[in-house]
Amino acid sequence: MNVSEFFHHLHAAYQSELDDLSFDSEGRNVLRQRLLEKRSQISFLRQMIEISPEMVAVVFHGGFHFELPVVMEHLLTLEPEDFPDWDRLGDAVQLTPWAKDLAANFLHEPQGGWFMTVAAALEYLQQRPSAPVHVQHEHHEGDESAHGHAAHRRDHDHGHDFDADDDHNHRQDHDHEESSADWLASHGFDRKD
Repeated sequence: MNVSEFFHHLHAAYQSELDDLSFDSEGRNVLRQRLLEKRSQISFLRQMIEISPEMVAVVFHGGFHFELPVVMEHLLTLEPEDFPDWDRLGDAVQLTPWAKDLAANFLHEPQGGWFMTVAAALEYLQQRPSAPVHVQHEHHEGDESAHGHAAHRRDHDHGHDFDADDDHNHRQDHDHEESSADWLASHGFDRKD
């Protein structure tokens, strides 16, 4: 997965913030309790959404469901000035009831929609820890195809043969990607070739 430098740096800080909240000095997992405490500090946190969005975004940990992963992966390649409006992500990102109530507090802020987009993207990255992350640099546009070909060569070199299940899964992934690409195009994004 390719990510912009913006999300690459924020993801590391987001992960550190979650790690800091997860355990007390005796090694007990206190993440749930600390997140509840942090969620009770909304008036203070709203002031930090532009300065330290990753520190605030953790309050939404566990509050997103991602219906169109390809849309999220496209979002992760963008720099902040290119983000779609939060309302345009409604088909791709669903909030749990508690997170929807929490989001209403942030969406009243001038940069609230921008912040919610960042929070959703960071949580999406958090939920996909096994996906290899490549930082996308604007001057290295050919990197994606080079990585793809190298991965294919590695699979071939190790004798990996796709069986019928792999072929079926590939077709399902292709159909999913096609429907996600249609959604992106219908919302004003350029279709990837």
